[in-house]
Amino acid sequence: MEAEPARVRRDGRRRWRRVRAYAFGAAGLLLAGCASMPDHGEIREVRASQGVDSQVRVFGVPPADKAGPADIVDGFLEAMTSDDPQLQTARKYLTEEAAKNWKPGSAVTVLSAGIDRFSVGGEKEPSGPRYKMTGTKLATVDERSAYQPETSANRRYEEFLQLVQENKQWRIATPPSSLVLSESDFQRIYMPVNKYYFAGGSLVADPVYVRQRSDPDSRMDPTTQTVQSLLAGPSKWLGPVVTSSFPTGTELREGTKSLTYDGQNVLKVPLNDKVDNVAQPQCEKMAAQLLYTVQDLTASRLARVELLRADRSSLCSLTEAAAAAIAHRPPVPEYQYYVDSGDRLVRMKLDVTSEDQQYRPEPVPGPLSPTSANPGFKVGSAAVSYDEKRAAVVSDDGRGLHLVNMTTAGAVPAPVLGSKGSKPNGLGAPSWDAAGDVWVADQDPQNAALYRIPGATSVPQKIDVAGLDGRITALKVSPDGVRIALLVEKDNRKNLYIGRIERPEGKGDAAPVSVRELRPAAPQMASVNALSWAPRGRLLVVGRENGGVVQARYMLADGSMIAASLPGATGLVAVAATEDEKKPVVAFSEDDGIVWLPPGAQWRTVAEGGRAPIYPG
Repeated sequence: MEAEPARVRRDGRRRWRRVRAYAFGAAGLLLAGCASMPDHGEIREVRASQGVDSQVRVFGVPPADKAGPADIVDGFLEAMTSDDPQLQTARKYLTEEAAKNWKPGSAVTVLSAGIDRFSVGGEKEPSGPRYKMTGTKLATVDERSAYQPETSANRRYEEFLQLVQENKQWRIATPPSSLVLSESDFQRIYMPVNKYYFAGGSLVADPVYVRQRSDPDSRMDPTTQTVQSLLAGPSKWLGPVVTSSFPTGTELREGTKSLTYDGQNVLKVPLNDKVDNVAQPQCEKMAAQLLYTVQDLTASRLARVELLRADRSSLCSLTEAAAAAIAHRPPVPEYQYYVDSGDRLVRMKLDVTSEDQQYRPEPVPGPLSPTSANPGFKVGSAAVSYDEKRAAVVSDDGRGLHLVNMTTAGAVPAPVLGSKGSKPNGLGAPSWDAAGDVWVADQDPQNAALYRIPGATSVPQKIDVAGLDGRITALKVSPDGVRIALLVEKDNRKNLYIGRIERPEGKGDAAPVSVRELRPAAPQMASVNALSWAPRGRLLVVGRENGGVVQARYMLADGSMIAASLPGATGLVAVAATEDEKKPVVAFSEDDGIVWLPPGAQWRTVAEGGRAPIYPG
């Protein structure tokens, strides 16, 4: 039977409970004896309501002489959030054996609101003082630095700390199996980065988390941590559909703790002898993976990556332009498309540099043009291939999917897929993938299913979606073609999931393709209304947080956090973005029609009538 609990909440706000601290710019904070002292910057007062600054450096306080069991537990929980090398201060709260064997760096448990700790065994108990740690599990970060949202119904976290006396001092004999951090501490200590692997000829973003400063165990800086993670291989979730160009066993040259850029913005990466005999084409693919992985970690433009052999001789080097050719990124879209007030698919070529431009939509060429043999064809929704030569259109009644070649004249072809349902429960908006396949969901409640039309010419295939619980109401395949975002409705609520597209290798278009391991992509959102893929493997989502209003926000595709929101983006019903960050976000607003957000500018109305905005893909 548990003793009366002595309950204390440990979370990211705890450091400010009794101390008024002063921060010196973004460089650091003076934390009553447990932070580094910066030597420059503006002085500003920090109050508890401000939360924890992501630039704070925290160093734990070692245990006081003859400290009681409760103080030992509290001090240890504080020290787990520190930046001490090898978490040396946290280990001082452990027994000698536990300190030697504790290896928390391999995983992180993230709790939504910190730790509650209870005393469940006092000093007079035969086993000694014992404390139970509890909380609500938000996610885990595994040994490959990948974030995994907690999806089980039971999200309760629970572990026990057993204390014993060692040299007449209370110490913890059973530390937790991983680092345990509140969400606010996790976001202060870690930062998201993308590492890149190949799927076919395209590079795919694999999001992971690394320490914002030197890792306590390896003493590597963030860039080196990221490169090390790249060399270790893809995350378990993405691993089945991507490959790495680095030979098995490739690591950084022994002793490498920091990777820096020279005066010409060249990054030199020394590797071990596993790469010494790699041929030039393979080396360039390795360099492309590296360049895309590290380019977002520097404020300056990365001009070139050079790979070095174990003896530090040059293996190969690659410029940004050459890496882009190897990466096979989607082409820059020439047009933006939408369905106008006459239910026709139209396109616009927009100049983001002109303030006084006239937006002149034009009908798409080919059979969908009103001058063609089918002037009365009404479009409900559409998708355009990446080469902008073909369109997949769903009829206005939602009953038929038509595949149209926009480079030839003639009638609109017969539908390749039909639905027994009618709008709003017929076929949803289609999506093209990088391989030239078309994906579409039938929303008919009696026949709900996901379909793929291989090569946009073959017979539709019904796709097995493992773990699907609900009806797909919207979808978007990622530009790399290995992930699919699904908006799933159940009990009148729409949730966003990411699935991994698995294609049997070397078996042709007829081979069964499946979607595996659905994971939540926006667990922070109470509901999601619309979505689009965005640059650097992110998602642009229109939805509402609990207690909030509908907004458009960028989300990390691993479901870990909200990256940023779009200013003034209220009342949006649909949204579209492209891999090219120089292109505007385009959206449909019920109040203003088709609107457009150029980089660094304000929303503009480009067409008062219209709906269903899209970019190629």
